Amino acid sequence: MPLIIVLLGLLVLILLIGYVRLDTFIAFMLVSIGIGLAEGMTVEQVSVAIQKGIGDTLGFLVIILGFGAMLGKLVAESGAAQRISDSLMQRFGKRYIPWALVLTGFIVGIPMFYSVGFVIMVPLVFTVGATTGLPLLFVGLPMLSALSVTHGYLPPHPAPSALATIFGADLGLTLLYGILVAIPAIILGGPVFSSTLKNYHPSPLKEFYNPVILKEEEMPSLFNSIFTALLPVLLLAVTTVFQLFVEKETVFGKILAFIGDPVMAMLITVLVAIYTLGLRRGKSMKEVGDSLASAIKSIAVILLVIAGAGCLKEILVQSGVSDYIAGHLKDLPISPLVLAWGIAAIIRVCVGSATVAGLTSAGIVLPLISQTGANPNLMVLATGAGSLMFSHINDAGFWMFKEYFNLSVKDTIKTWSVMETIVSFVGLLGVLAINALL
Repeated sequence: MPLIIVLLGLLVLILLIGYVRLDTFIAFMLVSIGIGLAEGMTVEQVSVAIQKGIGDTLGFLVIILGFGAMLGKLVAESGAAQRISDSLMQRFGKRYIPWALVLTGFIVGIPMFYSVGFVIMVPLVFTVGATTGLPLLFVGLPMLSALSVTHGYLPPHPAPSALATIFGADLGLTLLYGILVAIPAIILGGPVFSSTLKNYHPSPLKEFYNPVILKEEEMPSLFNSIFTALLPVLLLAVTTVFQLFVEKETVFGKILAFIGDPVMAMLITVLVAIYTLGLRRGKSMKEVGDSLASAIKSIAVILLVIAGAGCLKEILVQSGVSDYIAGHLKDLPISPLVLAWGIAAIIRVCVGSATVAGLTSAGIVLPLISQTGANPNLMVLATGAGSLMFSHINDAGFWMFKEYFNLSVKDTIKTWSVMETIVSFVGLLGVLAINALL
């Protein structure tokens, strides 16, 4: 009976979000309350669980996502993203432009939210296509595969950061493993798959061929752009590696722990970016402050979605449903990593949102970590990979791609949806490969 209640609750959640178009946060709240009461919790217990779910989930993420949004805004407005793109394309040459755009998408995608990166980078792709004569999907899909994978796999993006918090994973190790998994997924879903799409010749709307292109003197240097955009990755990765060889109680160990703390790493990066991409470029502190304020506004909806998922997770835990489900799942002859991926993939196909899919499945598979000994860092990545599965008509990303590239629904499924499916499957294989080596 507990499992039937949860399945009915998830079905109602899918209907409310996908068909009724109810606000996602409200849908999560209603379903969480309904499942809690149906499982025998009192109104007071449900209320306490909801408050705890929101607090536990957002306490850490508000800081990480807030700083991440600020950094992404500074990288975009300063011209750092354009500088990275232009420089890589010049160095790679026409023949290897898809690979240049893959690197651009990967570098820009780490600090920047997917939708922001899409809107900023796609006009540049169209400009490249117009000047080189190369098919747009051949040059564009590799970059979008990189943006998608970083969105699904790597902190400080919302879903992987939230999953790391829920699963108790180490953010630094998750990032390192995530990069290892991301590389083959991006290559196969990007340049390799796009090489089969040269016969597609979409004609985007004319206004997209005229992006705002900054002049040479208006952009920061290439070193400044890459260094600032990747500083969170450098701080987390380097300190994680050094901490494997340094005693925690030593002075150096404590310094590494401070710098390698995700909150401190993001704070340091934003402070550096304020100077390198703002004040040093001649902007006033007021102008920089306005940019940071607008960046915070952009993540309000995302935070509410994550809060709603936190409510559902806590209801499942407090009612005992998670343990009940995990008790049945752990006896299945299937790896918990595959289960996490599969559950996230099913919810993704039904709901559309990768963030919602990842966070909804978290509450279901969370007990598997303690009951099966699954690596929490790899559980984050397996769930993230599953959340990218087969984007279609209920996903905003699907329609952004379709409208920008002016494709039919059929061709969008044959290109975009297939690419998302490739990166999802390759991500799972990468996670299983790392798990086999650990």
